[in-house]
Amino acid sequence: MGNAMTGETRRNTFYGLLFISPWIVGFTVFMAIPLVLSFYFSFCDYSILNAPVFIGAQNYQDMVSDEVFWKTLRNTAYFAALSLPLGTVLALALALLLNTKLFARAFFRTVFFLPSLVPLVALAILWREVLHVEYGIVNSALRWVGIGTIDWLGDPRHAMHGLVFTSLWGIGNSVVLYLASLQDVPRGLYEAAEVDGANAWQRMVHVTLPMISPVIYFNLLMGCIGALQVFALPYVMTKGEPARSTMFYTMYLFDQAFSYLNMGYASALAWILFLLIALLSLCTHLLSRRYVHQGDLS
Repeated sequence: MGNAMTGETRRNTFYGLLFISPWIVGFTVFMAIPLVLSFYFSFCDYSILNAPVFIGAQNYQDMVSDEVFWKTLRNTAYFAALSLPLGTVLALALALLLNTKLFARAFFRTVFFLPSLVPLVALAILWREVLHVEYGIVNSALRWVGIGTIDWLGDPRHAMHGLVFTSLWGIGNSVVLYLASLQDVPRGLYEAAEVDGANAWQRMVHVTLPMISPVIYFNLLMGCIGALQVFALPYVMTKGEPARSTMFYTMYLFDQAFSYLNMGYASALAWILFLLIALLSLCTHLLSRRYVHQGDLS
């Protein structure tokens, strides 16, 4: 009996491994091996055309005196500091509005979600024309109301703001998640708050936000990771110009790897980005223990 069970267990294990083998092979070839190699290359002088030469921590030491590295890091942090709070507040406000008994609510839910389905490259090309200094719709509207023309993508003072404004176009996914979480908040909590004399603002602060805090935490975490990895929008819309005011960290990494063939330095940049994302994720997780509601919504 024991041998039969052992044979059946081995057979089930074999078939299980056989079923997941495509994923195992894909993960090993496209994730695990490149990850290990990039870590090794980050300690090498490697230009693809020649064999990698081990140089220790020189690539990481060079970052300290690399002005472009610090410039792109500041630009990325500034973009995240603007786009993340604005996107969170706007998405939550839209979700709260769409959760009410609004006329044609289903239509508006679709309208706000559809832009998030547009590919980033197509979105960037579209908004590059919308924000064009001469014939863009935005500047045409500004001239019509008497404000004047703003060079959204050509002026270092406004180029970053133009990218932030464009990034808000894709908050539909967050709106859907917030809307789903709002519909899961028990009605009894609102009724109890009303009995206690809580007004609409107090109900939102003390009932709605705590109960949907897990979704807020998830959206903030994913939004932070996405903001630190932003690439398509600035690459298509501005190419990092003017005066590198929209040069982001990932764009600098891309240039080092594929424009200058400096794979060793690019690998070091990639690992610094990985560590930054891991650190921010850890800090967010630690804060979530205090501010995120861990109970059951039911």
